[in-house]
Amino acid sequence: MFDWITFTWDMEFALEILPQLLRAAWITLQATVVGFAIAVVVGLVLALARRGPRIVSWPVTFLIEFIRSTPLLVQLYVLYFILPLYGVSLSAFVTGVIGLGLHYGAYLSEVYRAGIEHVDKGQWEAAIALNFDRRRTWTNIVLPQALPPMLPMFGNYFIVMFKETPLLSAITVVELLQTAKIIGSRTFNYVEPYTLVGLIFLALSYPAALVVNRLEARFARQRQ
Repeated sequence: MFDWITFTWDMEFALEILPQLLRAAWITLQATVVGFAIAVVVGLVLALARRGPRIVSWPVTFLIEFIRSTPLLVQLYVLYFILPLYGVSLSAFVTGVIGLGLHYGAYLSEVYRAGIEHVDKGQWEAAIALNFDRRRTWTNIVLPQALPPMLPMFGNYFIVMFKETPLLSAITVVELLQTAKIIGSRTFNYVEPYTLVGLIFLALSYPAALVVNRLEARFARQRQ
């Protein structure tokens, strides 16, 4: 025979803690947006450096693979607990967004690389024929054509990053999940805070997933 556990839902308690969870959700969103902005810049820099001379591209390639092959949690621990031993001390939030940015920047560099390689060679030849310098070639011809097909992948990584922000609690960032843990440990009621956390993540990530799906469908029609 199985023992059935009855879960009770206290609506009054859920409404009481909801404002606190929503404030924590704002911190989670801030960490995601700032971290992703860093990742977009870092990814582009890494992708361009990888196309440089071997003396630059080889170390950059190793760095990308190293970041992609090690867990984000370990990287956060290194940034927050080990770097201060060498005089680099940052707040938990700043460390968290930098960690997210570097980690996902390595992944976005591959997205950039694929998008850049997708640009037809004739476009590069046209830039040479028009006597464009390197900067104008990239800003006027290559990136405007490479970026639109990347947007769905960018959106997917943004959603994944949003769902991985609870890892920041490991370095004392009081984000959404950490707030739920604190509420649970203080009140010994875990059903309401954790359920609300799941619903908040769903409410924020599901519309973003729909936008990404529409972008993917749109670019798929354009390629036909």
